Amino acid sequence: MTHPWTANAVSDIAVEPQRIAVLFPAAGRAVGREPVDPAGDPLGLRYGTADDLAREQLVAAVLTALPADEAAATLGELYRYGDDAERRGVLRGLNAAPESLLASVVVDAGLELVADALRTNDPRLVAAALGGFAGAHLDDHAWRHGVLKVLFMGIPVDVVARLDDRADDELARMAAGLVAERRAAGREINDDMRRVAASFSASSTTSTPTPGG
Repeated sequence: MTHPWTANAVSDIAVEPQRIAVLFPAAGRAVGREPVDPAGDPLGLRYGTADDLAREQLVAAVLTALPADEAAATLGELYRYGDDAERRGVLRGLNAAPESLLASVVVDAGLELVADALRTNDPRLVAAALGGFAGAHLDDHAWRHGVLKVLFMGIPVDVVARLDDRADDELARMAAGLVAERRAAGREINDDMRRVAASFSASSTTSTPTPGG
């Protein structure tokens, strides 16, 4: 159910899109910052927080209200000048936006923001950066390295959108390398690492020639 403040903010942006500069930072104070699933997802990595959900709708509102180039510039400014929660809100807004609102200029701008988020060590930013937007638009090389960062940071791999669709032998090989490095260093190897690396082990086994074969 949409919070009344969010509904009013969306209406305001439809009439005066520039209002997002004031409303976007205010979302946390207005609707709260609690995780959507405090028991199962206390950091909001999978399902987000109350202010994440509000900002997702504000992003959709500005994408609808402005021409694509202006919307792209606005989202870039919200991200660059926002705090971590606001940056996460921009990313999650892109994840939630229908493809019909994602013109090529918006996609190009969004990919720059995803690349920036993947350079951080903030688990909530990294998780948001690998949502549905990246799943649909990030190139294979950057996407694989993003997934590897998720594994390295111990972020649940199920935050990665389209993992089963996009995972390939190269990603599995990279994950197997991470597992080998951690095993050699005596460090913990979690189930997500094993899951992503498993297909590499399986493909290696099946591709090994049999004696006399």
